[in-house]
Amino acid sequence: MLEPLIEAAIEELQKGFLDAAQIRSSRAIMGVDTVLIDDGTYFVVELDGQVAGCGGWSRRATLYGGDHSGGRDAAMLDPARDPAKVRAMYTHPAFTRRGVGRLILSLCEAAAAAEGFTTLELMATLSGQPLYAATGFVPIEHVEDPVGGVPVPLVRMRKPIPPPTS
Repeated sequence: MLEPLIEAAIEELQKGFLDAAQIRSSRAIMGVDTVLIDDGTYFVVELDGQVAGCGGWSRRATLYGGDHSGGRDAAMLDPARDPAKVRAMYTHPAFTRRGVGRLILSLCEAAAAAEGFTTLELMATLSGQPLYAATGFVPIEHVEDPVGGVPVPLVRMRKPIPPPTS
């Protein structure tokens, strides 16, 4: 159910940010992460009877990557010192600019806050960076991931979770 959405997002939404070789290479580090689904921290948004987007957050150490990615770390994070990770965010190209990504981010933030986390962290693609910046994430590191054969530029970003208002 999610694979066609993810494939469309990878293929279409990165155009203008990455060249064709980088888009192909990004498939090695992008994809569904079933750990998030198993942990109950993954959200799917439907609009007009179709899956419009998906994404989640994690209380585990892995910062990014799908099930097929290497270097994953299932260690549990400590909310008192570690940022929760926003992970595997995808919007179908037919549903961009309709609030899908913002909704998922708000759900992630609320759920992480409810578990005591005070900071969110993510690894942004260049195509995702504008959304994350618009929702309060700030860049802390620019990196390239060469695992797919061609280096793919990424931006590590963080955002404080505002304290609850009472």
